[in-house]
Amino acid sequence: MPYVPANSYDGDLKIWSGSEIKEYFAPNLSIGEIIFHEMRRHPKLIAQISTTEETILTREELHSNAMHVASYMRSKGLLQSDIVGIIARNTTHIPAVAYGCFFNSIAFHSLNIAYDRGTIEKLFSITRPRIIFCDGDEYEIVREATQHLESVEIVTMRNHPEGGSTPIQQILSSTIEDSFLPVRLEQGIDQTLAILCSSGTTGTPKAVTITNSRQILAECYSLTTSDIQYTHSTLDWITGLLTTITSGVFSTTRIIADNVFHPVYMMRLIEEYKITWLMQAPSHMAMMANSEEFESADFSSIRFYLFGGGRASVETQHLIRSRLSSDCLHFAYGFTELGAMATMNHHFDEKPNSVGRLVGGVKAKIICEEGESQGPDEVGEVCIRNGQHWAGYYGNPEESHKIRDSQMWFHTGDIGYMDDDGFLYIVERKKDMLKYQNIMYYPNDVEKIISEMPDVAEVCVFGVWDQINGDEAAAAVVKRQGSDLKAQDIVDYVRDHTDAKYKQLNGGAIIMEDLKRSPNGKTNRIATKEYFLNIKGRQ
Repeated sequence: MPYVPANSYDGDLKIWSGSEIKEYFAPNLSIGEIIFHEMRRHPKLIAQISTTEETILTREELHSNAMHVASYMRSKGLLQSDIVGIIARNTTHIPAVAYGCFFNSIAFHSLNIAYDRGTIEKLFSITRPRIIFCDGDEYEIVREATQHLESVEIVTMRNHPEGGSTPIQQILSSTIEDSFLPVRLEQGIDQTLAILCSSGTTGTPKAVTITNSRQILAECYSLTTSDIQYTHSTLDWITGLLTTITSGVFSTTRIIADNVFHPVYMMRLIEEYKITWLMQAPSHMAMMANSEEFESADFSSIRFYLFGGGRASVETQHLIRSRLSSDCLHFAYGFTELGAMATMNHHFDEKPNSVGRLVGGVKAKIICEEGESQGPDEVGEVCIRNGQHWAGYYGNPEESHKIRDSQMWFHTGDIGYMDDDGFLYIVERKKDMLKYQNIMYYPNDVEKIISEMPDVAEVCVFGVWDQINGDEAAAAVVKRQGSDLKAQDIVDYVRDHTDAKYKQLNGGAIIMEDLKRSPNGKTNRIATKEYFLNIKGRQ
């Protein structure tokens, strides 16, 4: 069987290329115009089911709600140059807010509910939204963080405070503009669609612009009206944005929930609602595979299971695949700035550790420290180019130029290589490189060894500074349910399975109930290391 997606390699330029992009919609249409017209084609289909708020909306109802929101924004005089703020869970009416913005060609800036007041204040000071949609749970912190901005209206989605905010129900009962139609993009499809946030691992998150480009739909054209979609990600993550868009474009049924992720609840949703299309963080996969109920879980309805944003151990992938009725678990690689996926792995059995081949419209090269392109199996920094316009980090041209050069190549900061078959392998983040007695190594070098232990569910390795040796490897491990694994067992296992002194756990190991995570479920290496140091008393 030939490898997919189709790729090519230019040996002279040392550049890999995905296939040409197929256009399914008129190139001048905005995402909002596409969703507006597609929703009218299937008015009686179920568009959305909230399992936590126990609501069901048809596409006709969701479409109407979105027009109410869009009309309200127009009545307030919002222009395409304005910004709408969002800091909310996946509640019933948040998709209508997103679609209302799309219909008006107004970008929204979405923040995570876990952000503190200082972070909210810094981010919204950059984009200065006119209206902010948030849950009543965060109303006070949002109000305090934005009180320096002029005339900001705060709309609450649930748990409305007494006075001060506009309840979403008031907007949904307002008048829809006569002969309502979505507006045309003033700047064409290069215009900003949404503004998300970078991971923030190196400081305050940056405001990342996403364009109206069709690239976000890559690898999603197989979706149909019979699909049931789910992701636990909210609108501040690219996976949450992608699911919101594709559900509108392809007329699927979307399942949403506003609870904190729980593996047993997730597995119940898959079985009860016959979810067919699932996007998940690797940590959520590991949590499900490590639960007592996993062996009896029914995943037979799933036909497309995508994960990314970090690594899942090969053991966790094997466990998840054992519950699936088809070979549909795919590892994807991308980053928020790209606004889409860059690669996808459809060949787990042949290439279990790869993030896959390039999707349509994407090019890649691997460069060394001097900036020269490398050939197959040569390690360097991964650079990605999709040929699309990118407006950069909102209000931050200096950082924008650092990540994307004048030739439109994104410098990802990921170290990796391409093999002879055009499969990309990510070794580690460039900034995570460690040095032990002048020998360079990466946390993943040790994580791969530890993850082979049958009693290990998840692992995070980091360097602990020693004034003589430099970065000594240390590990935090989540053990599997029912395991008697001890920290010393991990140290001993690594010692017995590598002769490399720099890979030994000279910094020690601990067992944790769960690793420290960022708001979207990714392992937070810095916070996990800080917890380790506090436990060990090594500052």
